[in-house]
Amino acid sequence: MREQLLLFCNWSTLGVCAALKLPQISAVLAARSARGISLPSLLLELAGFLVFLRYQCYYEYPLLTYLEYPILIAQDVLLLLCVFHFNGNVKGAAPYLAAFVASWFVLPLQKWIIDLAMNLSTFISTASKFAQLQYLWKTRDSGAVSALTWSLASYTCATRIITTLMTTSDLTILVRFVLMLALNLWVTATVLRYRKTVVKAE
Repeated sequence: MREQLLLFCNWSTLGVCAALKLPQISAVLAARSARGISLPSLLLELAGFLVFLRYQCYYEYPLLTYLEYPILIAQDVLLLLCVFHFNGNVKGAAPYLAAFVASWFVLPLQKWIIDLAMNLSTFISTASKFAQLQYLWKTRDSGAVSALTWSLASYTCATRIITTLMTTSDLTILVRFVLMLALNLWVTATVLRYRKTVVKAE
């Protein structure tokens, strides 16, 4: 039963993450606008994903416990390019992408660097959610933000809490997923709240 639950959580998380950002990317492409999407939030999220993936690779944790992260990073990069495209400055993405690539090679140079980066990445990922929340509170308009993407992200955090408890029991990772679950649910609720506000106003 334990093994079956672990397999279900791992593979369902992987399946959900394979399509996690697609509703958001689709919404942006359909609207031909990045309205409602916070660029700082997206950049911080991408940084958090990158550090988390590097940390898991460094400590050689089971592949199935983090296999979704390369997929999430690829989708975030695509979404980032869409945001820069619709903001009229695709070349503006280049410095950020270069910094992310460089950090991949710098992070594992010393154990203390990767450990510090992982602790900071939880703070960075938390900040990314608050950046999105702040943007929504300021504009009171969810625009092209996909509630489905944020609710799917909540599901993956919940399953990763289970898989972490059943495999590595790494407290740093566990704290990260608990915080991300709470904040993803908060963003989802905020997106839905402002979507209803817009519908009523129309």
